[in-house]
Amino acid sequence: MDLKSNSSCKTRNLSESSTTTTLLSKMLSHSYSCCQTATGSRPPRQAFKITAAMSSERNPRILCLHGFRTSGLILRSLITSKWPDTVLRNLDLDFLDGPFPATGKSDVERFYDPPYYEWYQASKGFREYWNFEECLDYVEDYMIKHGPFDGLLGFSQGAFLSAALPGMQEQGKALTKVPKVKFLVLISAGKIPGLRFGQPKAAVGAFSSPVRCPSLHFIGERDFLKTEGEVLVESFVEPVVIRHTSGHTIPKLETEAEETVLSFFQRIRQMLSDDESSSLRSLM
Repeated sequence: MDLKSNSSCKTRNLSESSTTTTLLSKMLSHSYSCCQTATGSRPPRQAFKITAAMSSERNPRILCLHGFRTSGLILRSLITSKWPDTVLRNLDLDFLDGPFPATGKSDVERFYDPPYYEWYQASKGFREYWNFEECLDYVEDYMIKHGPFDGLLGFSQGAFLSAALPGMQEQGKALTKVPKVKFLVLISAGKIPGLRFGQPKAAVGAFSSPVRCPSLHFIGERDFLKTEGEVLVESFVEPVVIRHTSGHTIPKLETEAEETVLSFFQRIRQMLSDDESSSLRSLM
């Protein structure tokens, strides 16, 4: 496993070829690698939480956004089955369902029970988007009611959305009523497809400037979005990259990866502590 922290990256442009479009379109039809079954039905729009153990130092609060046509419960099942307690006990994770019921077949039906959700919809060539602004409002409304949240964790479609939110927030196009997103954890991510066509409009300038919040990126050697993930990394000022040998899935954390994740979140905890100390001093 190759792990590295990058402070700067060379700029690379995606080809406008049909090959790239084909790879990106797989996000709407790819079979996820899942190994456990979530049983039992539940009402829609429910969030599932993992609360960290009590600590003298505050743990990061993270809103987690699942993949295409899955759910918050499925993402929680994947993370808790693959990430060790040494990582999870230092985090407060909140798993939210997407705002829209799945509009087609889910590729996780063999492994997980419904319901399944989507964050937004797009045409096959990503030239048109539907319900993207509604998705932004939905996420912001949840953050207002259940936050504040320090950062975002996203997988697949949820990671595409998460990656774009800090830039949209900086430009006043999203999350204008909640605190600044302070960090990101992105698994099987990329830039939202279709931006070169001017769609969705709210996200067009999301990466026009380098994204300065700390970010942790998971890139799979056999993930069909590997290239998109590598290109995304170049848009961040302080990316930490974990490369794993799996495909489009939540990877297990081997020893070296676990140490990298723990180090990243220790840095985040220190950053949050420093920010809060600074805020307190300003009130004195």
